[in-house]
Amino acid sequence: MNIINLLLPDFSLIFLGMFVYRISNWGEAFWTGMEKLVYYQLFPALLFYSTARLQLDLASTGKLLQTGVLALLCGIALTWIGKPFIKASPMTYESGMQTAYRFNSYIALALASRLAGDQGVGLMALLLGFGVPLCNAAAVHALAHKSGNLLAELARNPLLIATASGLLFSAAGLHLPEFIGVALSRLGSASIALGLLMVGAGLRLSGLRESKLMVAYFTVIKLVAVPAAAYFIGTVLALPQLQLQIVVLFCALPTASSAYILATRMGGNGPATAFLISLGTLLSALTIPFWLALVH
Repeated sequence: MNIINLLLPDFSLIFLGMFVYRISNWGEAFWTGMEKLVYYQLFPALLFYSTARLQLDLASTGKLLQTGVLALLCGIALTWIGKPFIKASPMTYESGMQTAYRFNSYIALALASRLAGDQGVGLMALLLGFGVPLCNAAAVHALAHKSGNLLAELARNPLLIATASGLLFSAAGLHLPEFIGVALSRLGSASIALGLLMVGAGLRLSGLRESKLMVAYFTVIKLVAVPAAAYFIGTVLALPQLQLQIVVLFCALPTASSAYILATRMGGNGPATAFLISLGTLLSALTIPFWLALVH
């Protein structure tokens, strides 16, 4: 599949969401309600449906997960290495650190579906299942230097619950009845479209008054260093072609919009975090094609 044709539909929905948010007068309650619908119902349905039907090869899948986790750890380490050298207020820097390694799950599954259908979504769901707790723990530690209620939050995370349930369902050798499978498939398709619209609605490109070097550093880590680490590690481990494509795509994703929520909830710099998320999302439209072309 042509890489431009692969990416254009999904990024078009992101820009459509940005456009609709700015011209509509629907209010924040509408967008908040839609985000809750996607996050708590539609997206978990997609994750469960994809992982429940995934036939796992433990040997090669283990290498896939190893590659993804090691690449994320590289990104986390780089954020701490740069802290003594970049002039920014401690809370601003610590708020932005998470944007260098967290990932947008909506874009992840949308592109995985376009790239390799249900198999691609299933592999991406595995990476999400391991990446979410790792990145959340690192982000909370950077902002508070303590875990707090992190374990309780992860235990209630609908994305992790759906992924784990689907894997257990598949491991038990069970099969979904056709009518349930069709219903979950419909919900999953809706989650991708609405999720991408929500990404666009959340873009904010104003209000940056912080270190330009910090912005550049975190953006380069997220869009260049982390996917480069995934490509190198995956090549060394001789991942199958599809798995290498999926893990490099996973690591090349822009930052999760929920990074802004975490920063504001923990007393961090929300506007700077929102700017980093938005800039990375827009620039990823240029960097993701490069990484996909490299592993095509």
